[in-house]
Formats: sequence, C-alpha cells, structure tokens
Amino acid sequence: MTVRDGDTGGGGSTGDEILAVGQPVTIHLVKAPRPDLRYPASVLFDDGVHLAVRAPWAGDLVRDMGFVRFEPGDVWTEHYWRDRWYSVKEVRDAADTRKGWYCDVTRPATVRDGVIVVSDLDLDLWASADLSQVLRLDEDEFLASGLPERDPATAARARQALDELAELAVGGFDALTGR
Repeated sequence: MTVRDGDTGGGGSTGDEILAVGQPVTIHLVKAPRPDLRYPASVLFDDGVHLAVRAPWAGDLVRDMGFVRFEPGDVWTEHYWRDRWYSVKEVRDAADTRKGWYCDVTRPATVRDGVIVVSDLDLDLWASADLSQVLRLDEDEFLASGLPERDPATAARARQALDELAELAVGGFDALTGR
C-alpha cells in the first residue's frame, strides 16, 4: 500500500509516495550515460523524508573493489532522503557482520509507483566498518561526466554532499541512519 504525500482525496497531491513497511519496491539508480541499475528491495520505513530499504547484493558475481568485496549473500540496508544529495548504504555479509558503508552522491530521491529513483552524480564514499578507512571514490568518473562544465551549480552541490558524507563518516553513520 502506498499513500501519496499531501493527498487529501480531492486530487491534490505532491506526487511523492509514502511507502508502507514491508512493501516491495524497485530501486532505479539513474547512471546516465552508463546503463541504469534496477533491483528489488523491501521497505523498512518511510517517514516522508528519510526512507530505508533492504536489498540483497544486486550482482550475481563477486565484485572486488580492492578495499572491499561485494558478493552474493551480502545484504544492503539503503537509506535515501528526499531532501539530501546522497544515499548511505550499510553493507553486511551473509553472517550479518558489517563490512562498511557505501555512499552515493545523488540528487534527492523521488518515489513514484513503487519505484525509488535516484540520479547518480558519480562521486562516492566508502567507510570501512571500523571507520579506519574512509575513501572518496570515482572523481575520474565525475570529471569525465562533464557535469562540472555543463552544470557547475549541480557539480558544486555534489562536491558539498561528498564533503558532508566525509564529515559524517568520522563518527559513523549509525546516528544518521537511526541504527
């Protein structure tokens, strides 16, 4: 069941849905010009601004990033905000041991028809479970995207979001994500 935020029954609606706990949803990560990524998830909560879902690792194969391995059996608890320019994804292995947090710099999330849509802005951050390693990732992809030249204001907002994530990582993401 979904409820449209601001829906008064009179046809007036802001269009963004509030998702029900347990509801199946699709995450749509817009990665233009690369292929988009879509995968299923289940809603953990949605307060109209901050929403969280749980999803299995979306890949069939192991992806060794050098600093962490994502593999079948990993479970991602993903936090999205409708008013923030990032998402925070806690990654746990099949034994429920925290590997760390993978954070995407994105435009604020939108929700429509059971699909959570986030537009990836190419900058990412990884924080290991013990917070000994905080890495800023994909600066090369960000520059290659042409966003800094094409839309300097959005590029500046993306860099600001990455800086905010790096500051949050110092103390861990538990307070931010409600864990």
